[in-house]
Amino acid sequence: MTDADQQLVLRWLEFQQHNRGRQAGTATKYLKYMQRLMAYLADLGKGLLDADRDDLEAFTGPEAHKAGMQARSRRPLVAAVRGFYGWARAMDLVNLDPSIALPYPKTGRKLPKGMDLGNAEKLLLQPDLEAFTGVRDAAILGVFMGCGLRVSGLVRLNESDLIWARDPETGGERLVLRVVEKGGKERYVPAPHEVRLLIRMYLGHPDLDGIDRRLPNGDQVLFVSTACRTIPEHEYYGEARRIAQRSVDDLIKKYGEQAGIPRNQCSPHKLRHLYGTELAEDDVQVLKMQALMGHSDPKTTNEYVHVAMRSLSKVVDKANPLAKMKTPVTELAKQLS
Repeated sequence: MTDADQQLVLRWLEFQQHNRGRQAGTATKYLKYMQRLMAYLADLGKGLLDADRDDLEAFTGPEAHKAGMQARSRRPLVAAVRGFYGWARAMDLVNLDPSIALPYPKTGRKLPKGMDLGNAEKLLLQPDLEAFTGVRDAAILGVFMGCGLRVSGLVRLNESDLIWARDPETGGERLVLRVVEKGGKERYVPAPHEVRLLIRMYLGHPDLDGIDRRLPNGDQVLFVSTACRTIPEHEYYGEARRIAQRSVDDLIKKYGEQAGIPRNQCSPHKLRHLYGTELAEDDVQVLKMQALMGHSDPKTTNEYVHVAMRSLSKVVDKANPLAKMKTPVTELAKQLS
């Protein structure tokens, strides 16, 4: 491979990130794919801009298969190749795009499997509510089950992302979460009463008062870690106190093991899938599901929050998994709803 080809790929990846909004992880993956393509073409005595359709078909098909790539994992490889040559043609670097109609490998649809409702109930009853970490963990599990967040969105929550409001119909307290997840997209998710109460329990715990979780802008980290061996004690405050995604995954597996739940059901994604499944089984409209789960760009305006409060709150109260199981605050939620 040549330095010129390497620079071309870096220019394309910069375009992808700045103009197409590709994440850094995607750019890193695409770079590896293109480096493999450059090495393959170099063995043929060619550079990137010399490749023809046959070269690309061989690279993304038989050669990728020989390298052990399954059909599903070859799809992003094809996407990278097509993306690069489409850009090269648009930049007049090639007269013809050799990747036009380069086929994606056919793959069977993988049906997602989430945690079932019975196991979710057992999981949520595992944390010890006499301990601070148990209260924190119950709140975390509740947010996954009752709001369908991705783990990236949960760990990024700050206190300012908790929007406390009054229900326009009942006058009771409501909680809406402002969630930022994939690609920095923001959405608002009404929390069911069970989640609101679990978060209130967590925020009101006296042990939380002794933790310095304040950020430079005056906000505060929501879910905190309680131990970190890699950070000196004098630096263990503010952002350093934010619980890590890996720790969240570990606590779900720990409680799952205690409850005798199959390990393949114990992950943040499985709990998010449970949320989506229960919404679907209650015939929640597709557009409302998209808004709640962040599968499309939601409106981040006061009008959207108003709609969430009046319409989506009713959906959440009725259809979320926590409304269908016993939780540490079920009876209290019934009294307050």
